[in-house]
Amino acid sequence: MTRRLRRREVLGGIAGAGVAGLAGCTGGDGGGSGRTIRMGLLMGVTGGLSDLGPPIRNAAQLVPQQVNDADTDFEVDVQFEDTATAASQGVSGGNALVNAGYPMICGALSSEVSLQVANQVAIPNGITMCSPASTAPDFTTLEDDDYFFRTPPTDALQGQVLAQIAAERQGHSSAATLYLNNAYGNGLSAGFVDAFENEYGGTVTASVSYSEGQNSYSSQLSQALSDDPDVLVVVGYPGSGVTIFRDYYNDYSADRDILVSDGLQSGDLPANVGRSMDNVTGTAPLGEGPGVEFFTEQYQQVYDGDPSGKPFTRQSYDAAAVLVLANAAAGENSGAAVRDNMRTVAQGDGEEITPGNLADGIEMAANGDAVNYQGVSGPVAFDEAGDLAAATYEYFEFTDSGVETVETITP
Repeated sequence: MTRRLRRREVLGGIAGAGVAGLAGCTGGDGGGSGRTIRMGLLMGVTGGLSDLGPPIRNAAQLVPQQVNDADTDFEVDVQFEDTATAASQGVSGGNALVNAGYPMICGALSSEVSLQVANQVAIPNGITMCSPASTAPDFTTLEDDDYFFRTPPTDALQGQVLAQIAAERQGHSSAATLYLNNAYGNGLSAGFVDAFENEYGGTVTASVSYSEGQNSYSSQLSQALSDDPDVLVVVGYPGSGVTIFRDYYNDYSADRDILVSDGLQSGDLPANVGRSMDNVTGTAPLGEGPGVEFFTEQYQQVYDGDPSGKPFTRQSYDAAAVLVLANAAAGENSGAAVRDNMRTVAQGDGEEITPGNLADGIEMAANGDAVNYQGVSGPVAFDEAGDLAAATYEYFEFTDSGVETVETITP
């Protein structure tokens, strides 16, 4: 059962997992003013993404809080479901949102979870999904009837960026990949291998997959490093990353360059591993839109923490914002109607809407006025596949104080 709480209570207790309802007004679903916009949140805050998931959810929750606090006739009603970073639980959570009458879902996070939810829940039921963190290339060719969108770029681009860093910046000619055996890991490893070999003439000596939750990854590391590659590329999440790096430093030199993907961009990783990790750098999508300062201030005010260096928080706010704007423009809680307005509110020649005037944008969209949302992560212009049309990445390093950006790269 969904618990209905006032928005301040929800935000105060947001650190806990489970289901929370954000109270809406009692108005109907008709167009114009007096509407309750309904949005499901489906994100992994436990399991493999327990380190990264909560800040991403927090960022998305800022949108309904902002709208509900504004002087408008609109309310946003939210139900949250934790996927535990597992596809089966994600499907169960998605079905719970469908059964509760939510026409759109902000989430999921893990690409594997999002793929299963899209195929088993969203597409068959006509529910619009917008993921703030699912980056696997699989979504570009997904036969989704246009119900799936995402605010981070595809890993087809990130694989190219990692290969460029390994070959040009670090000067390596050989590499190995160690990747999580799911849609995210498979796609990103394959993208790196293709770019490193075909664009930069490098040699990939081994590509080794692994599963989450193992007590040791020494065997997989031995396979990946058997031919002594110049650089090791690790793709995964912090849950397994801690064990992988503990095993690595127990048996191998800390002088070898290691590259990691966005899923391992956790400032807590070195402390949890128990090493400085000076030899490890990585890449992650980085957006720099007109709403960064506003978003940072709001996040700090509500959660008493800094979202800087927390991956996909900016994309999470944008995913929720675009969904709410599309729902307002649609004038009804219909998945198909929301889908048909996702591009309408995020690109074109309409009035520029940023996080700072989001509530005004919702009223404008509901009144039929053209709006063009420019987000925290930058322009949210979806191509025909629901992917972003352009992207920028940060090249980051681990420091004693967390994660710091070395430079930005546009593929």
